Order: sequence, then C-alpha cells, then structure tokens
Amino acid sequence: MDKTKIIEFISEQKTAFIASVNGDGYPVVRAMLAPRKIDGNQIYLSTNTSSKKVKQYIANNKACIYFYKRGRFKYQGACLMGEMEVCTDSETKEMIWRFGDRMFYKQGVTDPDYCVLKFTCKRAEYYCDLKTETIEF
Repeated sequence: MDKTKIIEFISEQKTAFIASVNGDGYPVVRAMLAPRKIDGNQIYLSTNTSSKKVKQYIANNKACIYFYKRGRFKYQGACLMGEMEVCTDSETKEMIWRFGDRMFYKQGVTDPDYCVLKFTCKRAEYYCDLKTETIEF
C-alpha cells in the first residue's frame, strides 16, 4: 500500500471517524460524513464552529481519522494520524461549500457557525488480511 492507494481507499468511504483529545487528556471519537476534499495529505471536513471538537482541536491539534470498509470476507481499515487546523477564512470555507449546506448554516457560507476542519496527515496505518502497514506521508 502506498499514499496514492490510501487516498483512493479513503475517497471511496462514506463515513470518517475523527478523534480529538479532550481537556482531561482522553481521546474522543466522532463519526462524520465523508471528507469534502482530499488534496494530497490534506483532508477537509465541514462542521459547526460551536462544536466541542473545534474547541478541542484549538487546544490540542493532534488528531486522527479512521476509515474502514467491511466486506463479507475482508476488512480494511486506515488510521491517519496528524494535525487538525480549524479554518474560518472565507477562501477555505467557500472551497468546500455545497448548496445543501444552507440547511445547516442558515446564513450560508458566511455563517459564523460554519467552519472547516483541515487535517494534515503525517502517517497512516493500513490494515487488511491480518497485516498492518505504516505509510509515511
């Protein structure tokens, strides 16, 4: 497995599980919709500025994202480790904005409760067929 195949694999998944670290030092995992954009080792997700995860990433930017595919006889998983940045600038917000987002963010792309999580992957662990591979980004 290489970087290109990892990106291809995660691009096919519909759910991302993101992890942050809370104020007590414990990991917190949440399910999110698939990334809006994947650009090399950067992954972009949309979320609410007012969410707990945003506060956690501002306090501690260490993060991971997990993707998996469960087949009938085969399980594949990819754990990406890196750093999360909370982006509130208009250029990044506009880059991943979708028309249907207005349902969640009534003021549109300029809604103050809309922000982008920009994850920069440092390394990934890919699991398949009882084997784990580490891929450096």
